[in-house]
Amino acid sequence: MDLTPLFLSLKIAGIATVFVFITGVFLARIVTRNRFPGKRIIESLLMLPLVLPPTVVGFGLLFLFGNNGPIGKLLLHWFDFQVVFTWIGAVIAAIVVSFPLMYQSAAASFQKYDRNIENAARTMGASGWRVFWTISFPLAWPGLLAGLVLTFARGLGEFGATLMIAGYIPNKTETIPLSIYFAVESGNREAALFWVISILLIGFAAILWLNWWSERNILRFSSND
Repeated sequence: MDLTPLFLSLKIAGIATVFVFITGVFLARIVTRNRFPGKRIIESLLMLPLVLPPTVVGFGLLFLFGNNGPIGKLLLHWFDFQVVFTWIGAVIAAIVVSFPLMYQSAAASFQKYDRNIENAARTMGASGWRVFWTISFPLAWPGLLAGLVLTFARGLGEFGATLMIAGYIPNKTETIPLSIYFAVESGNREAALFWVISILLIGFAAILWLNWWSERNILRFSSND
């Protein structure tokens, strides 16, 4: 059995998770800590991919990054690089569809704890970055970790948007979900079953580890009290 879809899926989900984690935490921190006109509209736009069908998201990405799209045309003209039908396109699709999960988890985490702790640190002369890294981030970390795991799982299982922008090219854009679909289409049930079991095991292991980590930390905090 060729394991290229596994390695490609892990690479795509991993890169997308790193990007989404950084941007999701950054944007959630800014939006939840500030009041400005149009805040609700921006939050709604950030969460929009969560409620849209993946094919709609894929069409939007294809419109933007296609060779005749506004972004795709610039990339092709200035860098001689195209996004469609490449694994980079699959990464972009995974980023867009998984971002709302990370943003939602981060926003909830930053709103969960008492902000007076941050204010007290500022009154003692701590800079904004120091407050974030020594107080905000550690206090929000359980929720951020949950968002991180969910982001990775969502990126790993992305299908519709990936098919629209990256297509199905064996050994190039062939992720596990695409392999399952086209294996069933071609009547290769053995291959489809293999990849179904593989992605089930990966997803189950990620959720199981997250639950174990959460329970372990709850027990540790309870024992400290």
